[in-house]
Amino acid sequence: METTNDNPQFSASRRTFLAGSMAVTTIGFGMPAFAAMRAPATDPFIERLLKRMTIEEKAGQLTMNGALGIGRLVNPTTGPEPALQTTLDQIAQGRLTGLFNADDVKLGRTMQQIAVEKSRLGIPLIFAADIIHGLKTAFPVPLGESASFDAGLCERTARATAIEATAFGVQWTFAPAVDIARDQRWGRVVEGAGEDPWLGCRIAEARVRGFQGADLRANDSLLACPKHFAGYGAVQGGMDYNTADIPETTLREVHLPPFKASFDAGALTTMASFNDTGGVPSTGNHHLLTDILRGEWAFRGLVVSDFNSEKELVDHGYAADEADAVLKAVTAGCDMSIQGGLYLKHIPALVQSGRLKMAVVDEAVRRVLRVKKALGLFENPYRSLDPARMGTDIRRPEAVALAREAGRKSIVLLKNERNVLPLPKSGKALALIGPFVTDRNNALGPWMVFPDMKSAVTFEQGVRDALGAGAALAVVPGCGIERPLHGGIDAAVAAARAADVVVLYVGEATNMSGEGASRADITIPKPQVDLIDAVAAVGKPMVILLKHGRALELPNSVKNAQAIVCTWFLGSESGNAIADVLFGDHAPQGRLPVSFPRRAGQEPFYYNHRSTGRPSLVEGPPVGARYREVSTSALYPFGHGLGYSTVAYGATEIGRPRIRMGESLSVKARITNTGTAKHHEVAQLYIRIRVAEIVQPIRALKGIRHVDLEPGASADVEFTLTAQDLAYVHADTRTRTDPGAFEVVIAPNSAAGTPIPFLLAAA
Repeated sequence: METTNDNPQFSASRRTFLAGSMAVTTIGFGMPAFAAMRAPATDPFIERLLKRMTIEEKAGQLTMNGALGIGRLVNPTTGPEPALQTTLDQIAQGRLTGLFNADDVKLGRTMQQIAVEKSRLGIPLIFAADIIHGLKTAFPVPLGESASFDAGLCERTARATAIEATAFGVQWTFAPAVDIARDQRWGRVVEGAGEDPWLGCRIAEARVRGFQGADLRANDSLLACPKHFAGYGAVQGGMDYNTADIPETTLREVHLPPFKASFDAGALTTMASFNDTGGVPSTGNHHLLTDILRGEWAFRGLVVSDFNSEKELVDHGYAADEADAVLKAVTAGCDMSIQGGLYLKHIPALVQSGRLKMAVVDEAVRRVLRVKKALGLFENPYRSLDPARMGTDIRRPEAVALAREAGRKSIVLLKNERNVLPLPKSGKALALIGPFVTDRNNALGPWMVFPDMKSAVTFEQGVRDALGAGAALAVVPGCGIERPLHGGIDAAVAAARAADVVVLYVGEATNMSGEGASRADITIPKPQVDLIDAVAAVGKPMVILLKHGRALELPNSVKNAQAIVCTWFLGSESGNAIADVLFGDHAPQGRLPVSFPRRAGQEPFYYNHRSTGRPSLVEGPPVGARYREVSTSALYPFGHGLGYSTVAYGATEIGRPRIRMGESLSVKARITNTGTAKHHEVAQLYIRIRVAEIVQPIRALKGIRHVDLEPGASADVEFTLTAQDLAYVHADTRTRTDPGAFEVVIAPNSAAGTPIPFLLAAA
């Protein structure tokens, strides 16, 4: 401890609690998060603390408020601003468990000093924030980074994020978002890993490991909070905050696995989702928060509400008033309230009236204190509150380099006719056209709470740095993001006519993706489409760069371009990362984590759908499940992505056509680089369960292999399938493997390759 309190009573009680803590906390030091929470269910230190707490102090441990807007400490003459003074008073009274989105390490340290030295029991605060894809060094948005199909990369960027966030005074991040999203109209698709549960699990567990590191008590460990529990990605119509009617089997097969993977990786917290599932809002859903989470999964961490979501139980029509909402949320298993202060306001009276049992409140408080203890806050309350780290750990050179690497590995090449890409660095006149060419404000993407806009590298800057002085380069915006510019199209057409190659940078603004940014029309805004149409009519080779936080419906002028590139929102190093790929210093290696529909009306649209009784034919008469106007196939399927060379897949081979339960199956294929450039291939393993108690997806991803190939070289990729890979959720909601007929294929995407059959026999 760095400081003491002059109050003898405080000092004695503080020493007592620390001594009690040290007596039982040999678990946790230098150990991962899950080990830190395997202490006995009854912790003497926590139990002694609970016995001394008033009901108001207990309610305070379950209450977190936002820090933005509360003001700053000012000079001693005037004192703190009123809103800040109220917060400081709450801390001194032990009526606040922590704050979120605080942006002042020194102020945070002052608040912590009040909590541990001036409050009656000295319980430390916890500081949280929505650090989704970087703090000051912005990495690609999670959906974009998931396109790398590289969990190791996601772990490294999460680790770099944790270093910056903890240097900024943040100890807990409300991330990763692990919602499986199958409807591209939903704005929060951008926060997750896309439409596939297997990929979602791998990236969820990687990000948890990266955020938290090897030791939760370390100064640079950032507590993870997988969200939103649960089923938020299935909201009807892709409309944010909407109802999600999900069968229990689908909930368990698709939406819950990434959460379980996160908890198995050591996550100690989770956030309840805004939506209701089957008519029961998640914040008050006992089946989700207690039966499944605490019962089946034995989760011992805490559940936090989403912003004011306990109050919204009233708006849902699930609770009669605020007090009833608090009663139902706490009883369901939502331990901590974010914003609104309803727990602090109503829990004492609810307990006094007998409506809420003290035992329920005590258990919620235990969970909160256990997490704080696992973070080492009782021994070191000032961890991650060192102002000196601001000068050493923010925007480290290695973090900036990693942002550039992550950016280029997230880029997906959708189309490259006549090998228009990569572009030469000399000998060609280029026209860079579109509203994002010089734009810095939309480089980072949504969910940057503390953005560093000045560090964002624009596309123009990245290109000029790549080409050097004297490059033949024209730069024309052509239009705004959602509005035309006077004379803009004429200037763009003139630039296109004078160029050898046109690069159009078009798509979505930051505010078109993220929370509250659902879109009924997932297209490029009309002023930009008018620009693209006009430039396309010039007839020059055209490269389309897409800025986006979801899969889009593409207009004909984009689909007909020679090259189409997904660049998402790539973060601080956007311009450099795009230039690295555009000019061939690095070949693209990203793969789509979401399916691109042909038309927005196909949504929800995803590759791993079930077969109907009348399966559609991609070609032929419209006799199956299909629309009159459009094919049921994806414009670009999940897993699709090109490089600057070509590859050929040999036939999928299996070790034997029949295995028994408990045995494993070897699956392999030969991949050959048939082109003239180096190539990075992402081989994907898919299975199908032919007959099941519940109809299964037509394909399901079960493995990924990254392979680097020199021109003309071949490599064998091999996977091992186990019985667990063949398991599925049955009607009784249990997951198990049945003997029967299966198919397996190794392919470059979810729509390619010829599956081969095999049988699984009973043991």
